Formats: sequence, structure tokens, C-alpha cells
Amino acid sequence: MQAQHPSSSERKATTAPKPNSQIFKHPRPLLATAMIGAALIGYIVHKTPDARQKLESLAEMAQTLGELSERDAAVVAQFLAATAFKELTHE
Repeated sequence: MQAQHPSSSERKATTAPKPNSQIFKHPRPLLATAMIGAALIGYIVHKTPDARQKLESLAEMAQTLGELSERDAAVVAQFLAATAFKELTHE
């Protein structure tokens, strides 16, 4: 595919879009990540059982709906496990 550029009379190559490619990413996974991030910050700041439960519930729901990647779910699980260990050892 060739495109005209006003700065030059010479034609330059352009890249054709791939079939079925999405330029715009659907916002649902981004919304799930934002909500879990907010819950994570809330738990770090407040350290209450309610804040922890909210984080656990949001992460579980997002993963069940397929809006949270396995990698992101693992990060949340590792964080919760580490904080549970600290709570048990009173660090």
C-alpha cells in the first residue's frame, strides 16, 4: 500500500491493518483492574478485615468472569498470602 505525503512527492510505504485487529481495547478488563487496584490500596491503607474481604471478592469475581488474567490473579493471591503470614506472625 502506498501513501502520499505532503512533504514529499515521493510515495512511502504504509502498513495495512491486520484482519480482525482491534485498535480500541474493551474497557471491561481495565475497569476490573482499576477496581481491584483501588481495593488493594484500600486494604494496604486500612488493613481491616472488610477491606481484605472486598479485595478477595473483587479478584475472585473478576477472575471468574475472565476479566483478570492468571498472572494478575497470582499477584493478588501472593499479596494476600504474604499479608496473612504477617498478620499471623504479628510483623
